[in-house]
Formats: sequence, structure tokens, C-alpha cells
Amino acid sequence: MTMRIRIAEPHDVAAIAAIYGHYVLHGLGTFELEPPGEAEMRRRFDIIKDGGFPYFVAEVDGRVAGYSYAGTYRPRPGYRFSLEDSIYVAPEHAGAGIGRALLERLLPACEAIGCRQLIAIIGDSGNTPSIALHEAMGFVHVGVLKSIGFKFGRWVDTVVMQRPLGAGDATLP
Repeated sequence: MTMRIRIAEPHDVAAIAAIYGHYVLHGLGTFELEPPGEAEMRRRFDIIKDGGFPYFVAEVDGRVAGYSYAGTYRPRPGYRFSLEDSIYVAPEHAGAGIGRALLERLLPACEAIGCRQLIAIIGDSGNTPSIALHEAMGFVHVGVLKSIGFKFGRWVDTVVMQRPLGAGDATLP
């Protein structure tokens, strides 16, 4: 397996939409119920890229096998130094280290644009691979929103994790 992490480009959106669509239909990492189409995913992609935020894809043997990005945590200006991450790996590549490679590339990119906190909002408290990945990369648990979502006929928790970037809150931005 030859893997490379690179900056996401508009031509990657179809593959990104396919990966995300799988998790909409089969997973609890997102609380969407219907997979967004390619046009909607392109709109979301453009918001991240136009905002100057990092967006990466992992290629395995020349094909997109996962993606990660960070975007605004909340739209109000007081949150402007905090971002929220998203990482999705194609199911056939789960457990191969792609998520870690994507997050390793994402962290310094978030620091480089002056952000100080990175938040992970992880769907499903049973999503141990995502929780373990974030823990391994320095995130700490800051809370669980119990039964905040409803999908596949059951209530689903959200795990909130946080990691300082650069100096974090030790200095002013």
C-alpha cells in the first residue's frame, strides 16, 4: 500500500461524497440521515477552502481513501481561534493508519493559521476507533452529550474532545 496525504482539490469531491455517504447510511459518526449529493458536498468543500481552513485527502495507490478537514467550531467571532475537525476513512481502509496520518497532517495546518483549540465532536460514545485516535493525538475528553441524537432507531451520544494547538490558552492570540 502506497499512501500519500495531500491538499484536497475540487476533483476529489466525488470520492469524498462517496466515503461520507457510506457513513451516513451505515454509521453513527454523523447524524445525517440522507447522504448529501455531490453538489452539496462541493458547497461544503468550498466553504472550508474559501474560509482558508485546511482540507486533506489520503490517497492509497492513487485513489482517495479518506479525508480530513477543520472548520469553524461555531460562527460567532468569539470562537474564531477554535476549530472542529472531521476525519473519515473509506471502510475498506479502516484500521490501516490513514486516520492518524490525516490527523497528523491536520494539526500543524490548524496551528499554522493561528488557531489555538481543536474540538472533536464524535458521534456515538461507542466509536472507540475515533476516540482512541483522538486520545493518541493529545485530545482529552471534555464531555459527553447523552442521547443527543437519534439514528437507526436508537438514541446516540456525542463525545466531545479537545486539544490545544500551539500555545493553546497560555498566551493571547
